Amino acid sequence: QVQLVESGGGLAQPGGSLRLSCAASGIIFSFTTMGWYRQAPGKQRELVAHITPGYSTNYADSVKGRFTISRDNAKNTVYLQMNSLKPEDTAVYYCNAYYTREYWGQGTQVTVSS
Repeated sequence: QVQLVESGGGLAQPGGSLRLSCAASGIIFSFTTMGWYRQAPGKQRELVAHITPGYSTNYADSVKGRFTISRDNAKNTVYLQMNSLKPEDTAVYYCNAYYTREYWGQGTQVTVSS
């Protein structure tokens, strides 16, 4: 079975940084597109960033220049480095994998507040 386990969420101050990790199992990771999504209360889930097996990346306009997605195929792990955090980044962040179908992690809370 496929399992996606997020870690690294928590509380940060505006301007601070966090790094999220998602460890995947049960998939051929190197063939899998990995992504990060987020959902704030009362809002639709939105794509934050994704990275393809060919290492192509895509970012939401709201995070370009601040967030970086990367992957380590040897560790079956995808990362989201979040810098210059803003209060509007507050959301539950979900790891996503696509390989013949979509899989989701349980989510990790990111709160940006003074």
